[in-house]
Amino acid sequence: MKAMLAASPTPGVIYICNPNNPTGTITPHEEIEKAIDNLPEGSVALVDEAYIHFTDTPSCIPLVKQGKNVLVLRTFSKLYGMAGIRMGFIVGRPELLAKITPIGGQNPLPITAVAAAKASLLDPELVPTRKKIMAELREENIAFLRSHGYAVTPSVSNCFMLNVKKPGKEVQAALAAKEIYIGRVWPAWLDSVRVTVGTQTEMAAFQKAFVEVMKTDTAGLEPPVLHPRLRATPFSHLS
Repeated sequence: MKAMLAASPTPGVIYICNPNNPTGTITPHEEIEKAIDNLPEGSVALVDEAYIHFTDTPSCIPLVKQGKNVLVLRTFSKLYGMAGIRMGFIVGRPELLAKITPIGGQNPLPITAVAAAKASLLDPELVPTRKKIMAELREENIAFLRSHGYAVTPSVSNCFMLNVKKPGKEVQAALAAKEIYIGRVWPAWLDSVRVTVGTQTEMAAFQKAFVEVMKTDTAGLEPPVLHPRLRATPFSHLS
């Protein structure tokens, strides 16, 4: 946080993803709060809490109530499992939200998204149940990978960064050939990949395929642009 604030005297917006994507790591709440209290004049902190339901870390929403220059983003795409519907919301002071509206800050929501979001919020067991399942699966798979000699970034989210000790895109391609699809490679970590935690069955398939792939020569492999079934379908985005 200190380095981010020092990077520019007039940043306009400081973006904080907490838990972070793609690492699944946490920025301590006290560091975020201190950064918000020391924002340059006229700047706003944009805190993305898309993954916060997987953790016990405090939300920054109370800082909005305190009148701080902060906007908090939430989504139903992660723990709530509504990625295809793209339901989300933003929390902020009215005058800050008013600045977003002219540049597309509001979108009409389909009835299906509203109904699904409401049903999710009214289920008191949804968050704790899925959070527990995700944590158990995540830790089980991280332990498995470490037992095979691979470094994994400690994560509190539904994904983690895995160092595969070779070009990550090659491992991504080899796994895709086995119908196992993992996250993309970031320029800062060319020998690492992001693994999203799925169901017990899906992760068992990932473990089996990963062990097999790491025993093979993956040199020169390139990940497919799209799944073969998508390539064979004349969607407009392929034109």
